[in-house]
Amino acid sequence: MFVKVLTKAVFALSISLATLAATEASADATLDRIKGRGKLTVGVILSGAPFGYIDPASQEQKGYNVDLAKALAADLGVELETVTVTPPNRVQFLQQGKVDILIANMQYTEDRAKVLDHVPTPYDRAGGAAVVRKDSGLKDWADLKGKPVCISQGSNYAQPLAEEYGAIVKGLPSQPESLLALQGGNCVAAVHVGATVGLLLVDRADEWKDYAIPFPTELIPSDSVIWLRKGESDTQAALDNSIKKLHASGKLLEMAKANRLLNTKYLEEEKTKLSAAQ
Repeated sequence: MFVKVLTKAVFALSISLATLAATEASADATLDRIKGRGKLTVGVILSGAPFGYIDPASQEQKGYNVDLAKALAADLGVELETVTVTPPNRVQFLQQGKVDILIANMQYTEDRAKVLDHVPTPYDRAGGAAVVRKDSGLKDWADLKGKPVCISQGSNYAQPLAEEYGAIVKGLPSQPESLLALQGGNCVAAVHVGATVGLLLVDRADEWKDYAIPFPTELIPSDSVIWLRKGESDTQAALDNSIKKLHASGKLLEMAKANRLLNTKYLEEEKTKLSAAQ
């Protein structure tokens, strides 16, 4: 009887160790695959400057997130392949292995961190801005109570808009569709990353002459991080090292300025901190 119990215990332990070994092997698989095939596949959103867009003249992908993806691939010594994702499908693309990582305007939230892992060092910090008609009379976030507000599906702005400010949140498949809904009168405000909509009002001044961003503060400024699948610790560590080097060298700040990010305070602070630590 004792032998049978001991045998079962040894068998159970063997299964546990095999499972652990498989988990550890799985954690290493993505980085090994990236280096083995010589290619980093990155999911990016191309919804507009400064983060990601198609240049109308060259038809090339451009933007801060695209430049960051290029820099990470170069640091890993591999080529870059980008895959266009949208807010509704970006997590699915990552979990299904269609991309290795996401640099897709996804700020850190605890809910997202329950499903995915992320690179600890952020590459930006961004909050939401509300685009409204100039004649709307809306002056601050509290004025959105009981009013329809458009966002992108999966946006981390949904919860604070609904719970803190009592807005009626409408999720659209993408930022462009959300902004079209605003122009069509289907919502009183469209809330998106401040850097994106701020630049939009500047670059397309004629089209948006009747709209403004009047609220004095951004909604829940949060860390912009790179997302990856759970358990990929080697990939996470390698990319974190790359991000820290890009901060310390000032290259991230240079990329941000070249792509006309309106607020580079966070990047300036990280450059100072991480360059001093080297």
